[in-house]
Formats: sequence, structure tokens, C-alpha cells
Amino acid sequence: MRVLYTAFDVVPGPKGASLHITQFVRSLVAGGYQVQLITAGDGELPGHATYEGASIIRVPPERPGLTFLERAVAFGHAVMDHVAAAPAYDLVHYRSIWSGLQLAQARVGSGYRTLFEVNGLPSIELPYHYPDLRQHPLLHKIREQELATLALSQAVICPSDVTRAFLVSLGVPRERITIIRNGITPSEFAPSPVPIPDSEPPVILYVGTLAEWQGLDVMIRALPLIIAHHPARLRIVGRGRSRQRKLLERQIRKLGLEQYVQLEPAVAHHQVPAMIAQATLCVAPLSLNDRNVVQGCCPIKVLEYMAAGRPLVAANLPVVRELVQEDRDGLLFRPDDPTDLARQITTLLRDPQLAQRLARSAAERAHHQFTWHAAGKRLLKQYEALLMRKERPTV
Repeated sequence: MRVLYTAFDVVPGPKGASLHITQFVRSLVAGGYQVQLITAGDGELPGHATYEGASIIRVPPERPGLTFLERAVAFGHAVMDHVAAAPAYDLVHYRSIWSGLQLAQARVGSGYRTLFEVNGLPSIELPYHYPDLRQHPLLHKIREQELATLALSQAVICPSDVTRAFLVSLGVPRERITIIRNGITPSEFAPSPVPIPDSEPPVILYVGTLAEWQGLDVMIRALPLIIAHHPARLRIVGRGRSRQRKLLERQIRKLGLEQYVQLEPAVAHHQVPAMIAQATLCVAPLSLNDRNVVQGCCPIKVLEYMAAGRPLVAANLPVVRELVQEDRDGLLFRPDDPTDLARQITTLLRDPQLAQRLARSAAERAHHQFTWHAAGKRLLKQYEALLMRKERPTV
């Protein structure tokens, strides 16, 4: 069976999307599928190569200086040019509307089955990266394209219960949606003992993007409350736009926290386990907003913290509670409340036995319930069901 998998993301890369795509490609190749992967290019990675057993085509920017939307539209055109010239596919799997809408529209004439992988919708996420879009009429057009892609796709997969409920509210039949949660690779995130600080203060670690929905401003506001009662150092490792990084740097300077906070660039994913192993505890301070509460997500960072056996403090949101058992696998705090976040972190710093108990439980839960192997099995099952489905006659 020939599969086309399209993603307007750079692969490999530091974002969670790259890890997700990589793991799905591995599962599909292991399941016997012939996979053609088409991703965005960065101008440095080769345009054509083999990746995890799949053939990969990377679509580079046509020229410097293009906006995100110009690059996204060009990516969609490149995908459709490929489909027009390539041998027929049995199934087409897309992660965004940028290629998904055109692929879904072309399905009847092409004969392939369609699968829309919804981890996030641009109408919700783009305004966080490009604030000028919030009141722009273009956002309405993007929403229309999302609804059309959802309506035309034969099957939809998403990473959380919250996301499924959101898609149902948009008119997608519940039976057409399958939840496939993110996971971890047990061999990469083996639990390790929490380091015992000697002369250095304990390290609070955040790994992920610097997007506003991550709640990093709340974490920074909580830090003075923490260090007033217990020595600590905050380490933020992640990828972000220059505007996002500058906002965090300004907040750190305003609060006089330069000596307590390290703001570091993103690292390759294979470096993340060692980074987590150096931390005393880890945080996921997700904010109370439409991206996290309405659309939903499945934060990979939470699963990786848990699997590595690190005490966890996270925002008390439905998407977190799908993964974390409160007061058993980690401590949860009121979203957007720096005082409550500081209280929970201080609790773990002062009670190493509690921290260790939570970390052991979290590691066991992650290794048994949230693995990429399990996610891959669900994906293969979804492929099999979709390929076996009988087409309804067209009128």
C-alpha cells in the first residue's frame, strides 16, 4: 500500500511535531506501508532523501522573505504538483489545511482514502505567533478552510479528549474521530534518581516552545515567591520567535531575576533526556486559553517528564488531567496563578519523599500507558479500517 504523508513542518527539527511525525513514519514503515513523506524544507536539509525508511521530499521556501502564509500556500501547491505526477496513492494522510484541503477535494477523482491528523488548527494557533491576525479578515477565511477540510476528510485523528470534543462542536461526526495520544520511547526516557543538590540550588526545568499559551510568564512571576522560601534556579529551554524571547527576557530583567533564570535555545530531541535527568523537578505551566482549553493538546513534555522519573508540577487543565493523576503522578496548580504554582513547587522542594513518590508513580504510568509503540498500533489500526471501508456510491 502506498501512503502519502504531508506535514508543513521541518523534519527532523526541535519541535514536538517533528518527533510526532518521525514516530508515525516509523510505525507505518514497520507496518509494511510504502511511505512518501512531504515536509517543509529549511534550505539546509536535502530536498530528497530517505528518512526512517520512508522517501522524503522537503519543499524549501521559494525565495527569502516570504511570509508564513505565502510559504504555506506554496507548500500546498508543491504537494498537489507531486500528486499529479506521482503514481496513485492508496491513502493520503495530512497534518494541516495547507495541503489537506486540496488533497481532500481531489479525493473523488484520485481514488485514495483521506486521513486528517489534527493536532492544532491555524485559526487558533496563528494569532499567538502573529498577533496582527487576531482581527484580520484572513482568519475567517482560514476557519472556512478548516471546516471544509474536516467535512471532506474520511477520517480524523487527534491527540486528546478535549480536541475530539472541539472537533465534534465543529460538526465532525464523533464516530469519524479517533484519539491517538502522544507517547514516549521507554529506552530513551528511563527513570533516573533525582539529583541531590549540594552547593548548587535545585533546578526547575521547562522544555518546549516559548509560545504564550505555554504559561512561561506565570512561571517567571512565580519564581520570586519560590526563592523567598527555598533556593532554586529556573532553566527554560525552547524554540520561539524573537518577539516571544524578548518578552520573556524583558520580564526576567524587570523582576531582577537574571541570576536565577537561564533562557536557552532549543536542543535536538536526543539531548532532552539528559537535560531532564539534570533537573530537580519539571514544570508545564500551561495557560488558561482557547488553545489549551477549547482546542486541546497532548503535551509531549509532560509525558517525557513523567517517563524520566521527574517530579512534576503542571497546570490543572483537562488536557493535563488526561495524562496526570493529581496528587499521585504530580501536583497541579490553578492555571495562571503564580502564587499557587509557587506553593506547589515549594511543596516538592521541601518534601523530597513526596517528590520521589510522585515521580515513581508518574514513570510507571507513562511507561505502561503512553508509549509511541502503542500510538503506532492505534495508527495502523486506523489505516486498516480506513482502507477496508467501502465507498458509498456518489449521486
